[in-house]
Amino acid sequence: MTYQEAVNWMFNQFPVYQNQGKSAYKEDLSNTIQLANYLKNPEDKFKSIHVGGTNGKGSTSHMIASILQEAGYKVGLYTSPHLKSFTERIKINGEEIPQTNVLEFVNSHKVFFEEHQLSFFEMTVGMAFDYFAKEQVDIAVIEVGLGGRLDSTNIITPEVSVITNIGLDHVQILGNTLEKIAGEKAGIIKSNVPVVIGEKQLDIEHVFLEKANELDSKITFASDVVREVYDTDLLGSYQRHNVKTAICAVQNLKGFKVNSDVIEKGLLNVKTNTKLRGRWEILNHSPKVICDTAHNKEGLTYVMEQLKKEKYDNLHIVLGVVSDKNLEEILPLFPKEATYYFSKPDLPRGLSAEILKKESKKFELLGNEYESVLCAYDEAVKVSSSGDLVFVGGSTFTVAEIL
Repeated sequence: MTYQEAVNWMFNQFPVYQNQGKSAYKEDLSNTIQLANYLKNPEDKFKSIHVGGTNGKGSTSHMIASILQEAGYKVGLYTSPHLKSFTERIKINGEEIPQTNVLEFVNSHKVFFEEHQLSFFEMTVGMAFDYFAKEQVDIAVIEVGLGGRLDSTNIITPEVSVITNIGLDHVQILGNTLEKIAGEKAGIIKSNVPVVIGEKQLDIEHVFLEKANELDSKITFASDVVREVYDTDLLGSYQRHNVKTAICAVQNLKGFKVNSDVIEKGLLNVKTNTKLRGRWEILNHSPKVICDTAHNKEGLTYVMEQLKKEKYDNLHIVLGVVSDKNLEEILPLFPKEATYYFSKPDLPRGLSAEILKKESKKFELLGNEYESVLCAYDEAVKVSSSGDLVFVGGSTFTVAEIL
């Protein structure tokens, strides 16, 4: 196989959540444990930080990795989903895993994958852990894929567990209340491993306190203890929450030398160090074009608040979402005084532009539908004057198509 054939095989062979949704979610970790044993348990050969939560876990993971890079460590970073290339998911000091390594891993273990019917995500986690172990990273920052308790990454015993916040997302899998979702996210808390909770949410803090107490884990709420918040090159105003969480996480990390100067530099150089994209990213200045991957109520609330602070003559919004989103929850967040360009992200879970337009009309969000995200984006830019603003969002996958 070529590299692209290997990646296509992984996507097509077995369930992958970003394509299929709930049917791809596994109910236990037995497959991942079996794969780890077969690979001679690479997850035991490097230190790690485990990052979960509903919103901000990707940005927080990149911030932590950037700080540790600035401190001079060799840092692995595992995140999902990717925006443009599969190799974005697995990085060391900001450099993506070489395509040759991906191809070699798939070719070497394809028979085992087929025999045990491993999912795309299980294979990818195995690949990341195997790569970090072989490259002898000093530490790896591992982002949870979905949930926590049953996520394939949850076979590690990290130095610190991090949970950014809790919101109503993936409710058909994780539960339809904040308490149920918090219980799933709390599944990454390990015995005697310090846990950092990014935001104290009064109605669910007891879930984390009880779990931490049960496992004798020191628990810290970042929003309570971090007083000095440094600037970051990630521009979204919502990043201030993630900055606090990242600072608190590295402060709870034992055996690594990280001072305040290193923290400050790391936060100022996240995009340079880790190559993170799609978070309140400015793509053009005339007209101004901004994209953001926020896709649920909590994330979009912050993004729409920031959008209100922008100055522009006319606002154009390129919108595309996936079909399992609660539209009645997210559409009211969007401004009515904008022209909308409705489109379908190019994946099986993408919601049709026709349905999105119809549902949006109920909330007085008006515009036309387009056959693709790119067509919608091209039209929005074409009709905009230099003083206008074009915002692209609604889904990670919508943003990915215009980057």
